[in-house]
Amino acid sequence: MNLNGATVLALAASLLLIAPTVRAAPPRIEVEALFTDAAVLQIDGERKMLKAGQSYKAVTLVAAYSRTATLEVDGQTMVLGISRRVGTRYESAEVQVVSIPHDANMQYQTTAAINGRSLQVLVDTGANVVALNSGHARALGLDYRLGVPARVETASGSVEAWFVTLRTVDVGGIRVDNVEATVVEGNFPSTVLLGMTYLRHVKMEEAGGVLSLSRAW
Repeated sequence: MNLNGATVLALAASLLLIAPTVRAAPPRIEVEALFTDAAVLQIDGERKMLKAGQSYKAVTLVAAYSRTATLEVDGQTMVLGISRRVGTRYESAEVQVVSIPHDANMQYQTTAAINGRSLQVLVDTGANVVALNSGHARALGLDYRLGVPARVETASGSVEAWFVTLRTVDVGGIRVDNVEATVVEGNFPSTVLLGMTYLRHVKMEEAGGVLSLSRAW
């Protein structure tokens, strides 16, 4: 059967009209970091930092805060925290992240709530346990002498110490309960050492002079 040019064009037009609409797959999004009015996103495997109002591909950052980002994706609005990747549906990972920049001595110091009270702490992966001096313990209202007695070696020699259990240690919202610790009689350590009895419960990543602690719930 022969088809003239007009018939071919008419058939082509008909096919265009009846062809099903194929929607592009939604982008895969991962929120890596959040700031006020800015966020670092992984969009289909590409890392992009967007400021509020900026777009990349089909993703627009509407607003960003310290814990959540509001995105518009293909005309739909979603609110995400630091999360696993999302595609056709969003599944929150409920991950808390704390970023600690190093100080002039290249040490990572921050504030922790220990038994509900705030103290300066030094992140120390070389310390097997959280360690504090007797002054710190008294400031916490901790009757440390009811703990298990021991002796530890310091630069000044052998001193008395007690093994205790701290009810809670919370760094930036990452809380660990029933943390084993050592209280050393005297002024050592001058700053509470955030040792492995806390750190083993979190994920640690160091990059660009910033230590990130995170924990998924």
